[in-house]
Amino acid sequence: MPKYADIAIALPIDKLFQYQIPEELLSRLAIGSRVFVSFGSKKVVGYVVGFSETAGREGIKPIETVIDAEPILSSEMLSLTKWISDNYFCSWGEAIEAAIPGGIKKGKKSLGSRIKESHINVEDYSRTEPHVLMEEQAKALRMIADCIDKKEHRTFLLHGITASGKTEVYLQAIDYVLKKGGQAIMLVPEIALTPQTIERFVSRFGNRVAVIHSHLTPAKRFLEWKKIKDGRADIVVGARSAIFSPVKNLGLIIVDEEHETTYKQEDVPRYHARDVAEERARLNSCPLVLGSATPSLESYYKAKEGRYKLIKLTKRIEERLLPKVKIVDMRMELATRKKITIFSKVLLDAIDNALKNKKQAIIFLNRRGFSTFVNCRKCGLVLKCKRCDAVMVYHFEEKKLICHYCNSTQNPPDICPKCRSGYIRYFGLGTERVESELSHAFSHIHIARMDSDTTVKKGSHDRILGEFKSGDASMLVGTQMIAKGLDFPEVTLVGVVSADVTLNLPDFRASERTFNLLTQVAGRAGRGEDGGEVIVQTYAPHHYAILAAAKHDYDRFYEEEIASRKELLLPPFVSLIKVVVRARNEEFTQKTAAALANAIRAEDKDVMIGGPAAAPISRVRGHYRYNIMLKGDDKKRMCDLLKRVLAKFHKPHSVFIAVDVDPISM
Repeated sequence: MPKYADIAIALPIDKLFQYQIPEELLSRLAIGSRVFVSFGSKKVVGYVVGFSETAGREGIKPIETVIDAEPILSSEMLSLTKWISDNYFCSWGEAIEAAIPGGIKKGKKSLGSRIKESHINVEDYSRTEPHVLMEEQAKALRMIADCIDKKEHRTFLLHGITASGKTEVYLQAIDYVLKKGGQAIMLVPEIALTPQTIERFVSRFGNRVAVIHSHLTPAKRFLEWKKIKDGRADIVVGARSAIFSPVKNLGLIIVDEEHETTYKQEDVPRYHARDVAEERARLNSCPLVLGSATPSLESYYKAKEGRYKLIKLTKRIEERLLPKVKIVDMRMELATRKKITIFSKVLLDAIDNALKNKKQAIIFLNRRGFSTFVNCRKCGLVLKCKRCDAVMVYHFEEKKLICHYCNSTQNPPDICPKCRSGYIRYFGLGTERVESELSHAFSHIHIARMDSDTTVKKGSHDRILGEFKSGDASMLVGTQMIAKGLDFPEVTLVGVVSADVTLNLPDFRASERTFNLLTQVAGRAGRGEDGGEVIVQTYAPHHYAILAAAKHDYDRFYEEEIASRKELLLPPFVSLIKVVVRARNEEFTQKTAAALANAIRAEDKDVMIGGPAAAPISRVRGHYRYNIMLKGDDKKRMCDLLKRVLAKFHKPHSVFIAVDVDPISM
């Protein structure tokens, strides 16, 4: 009989702790159980991950109590969380904690909730039948089904243009798995978890669906989790944390819009759900389907290399045409109009035309991030760093332009260094201003606005989309929230107010994000019988990301972008790890970051290290932040290197250090 248990605790300490097993608890204890143990002066929750016969040291404390009647973690979940711990620089306990629903994290067994049933009422949805698949869809389904039959792990990249019927392929692949007695997990980005998405699954599969996302209360989340654990749900639809759902017979995982940045967790453990999904599919010997109209460069590169199987859907459902995209050069607008304006004449005329025809318009503002860049309105020049080709960002406090990669600085010019004109402007624009200008121009219609300010209240997201769907609002103004997954047949026009904002973020993925957003938002037009058009306003009409998006040409974009990544030695050719050093005192932060960078260099001469340099937003919530970037082929080796260095690195108490593996932003 084992005398000691190896226990993982959700603390940033990368080791297991040994506790003695009291006689009376032996029969109730198993690997995967939760227990209460004393840690220092506190009582904490621990997770049993192994047993041992001998003590590693003297004076080992006993386990206090076993929390659950049966283990809460399967051996598969323990393997998955161990993999996360090894690959994302966190302790095993922290990784396990991420896999457990919030409501029962502090050792609770259940939630004393008045809610006894799922938050989905199946009666609200009318049943739908499977559609007849087009040839390309049927071929895709056959390949996935073949893999399900053979019970083998394979990753498919389903690259389908917008409205090519990817969702129907998912639904029928899930149906196939259910008929074989298996279960499925379907991940969608948080912002795409609209009632529209849920409706598609519930109306097809009824109460076999569990839905997990961040807007649920802890009690509702726990109920969904329990419904899955008890085997009452065979299909899980949810945002990134749904990848940890306790399904017992997993036969298929689907990650829709796999390029989406919301699949990356911002806090510890900073995992990427797409990569965790791949590992979980491997553990279960089942297929993983990654779907997107604009695949991430990493995924497409793997497909080109033969590590993923590429499946293409090149036709829209019912042979509908892709919307025509018109690029408006705002430099010309500036030259021909008396005052600086947000909207081109072309866009205003198109809105007017759509409204006269009793159709709807979506006006999209690419306002993601902070972005204050210096731009010449005459020749379109954006000031960039001479050493990094990153956009120089204007810092109001210092009145300086700073490069967020190498920290070089320069004074902002009064005249354009390229064309010598005085049309230098600091660029930035918000949805509120766009909405108010449109209200002046089209005072007779109701305009709905959707951004992070208008969707704070519970249910506001659904209410705004409901207004637009019912036709109460003729126009929807919004940020990237409205770019994905929405299907409104009456929308014949999509206007992109400023395509350049994401293009000029100080981030090597800026072009990729711009291309993705423009392609996705263009896909919202022409989903009905009337076709559609997209108008893109830009000061950089010749940039390859904008030209490729206008032609719906992913391959052209990929070829340009991958060449640039290879030259600069960036992902997918290397892995990146970002180390963020932060403190309230700037000098402290800078000195600690410099000392840490030197310690890493001294430990391993082969790993490429950049920085430290000030973070793009150098001060957040009163803390100054400096970044150190590690580049290399072997992610695990870099993680192990950092673990060794940080274990012996002496830092002031007031300084915090965070490690982000595969960061999605700088």
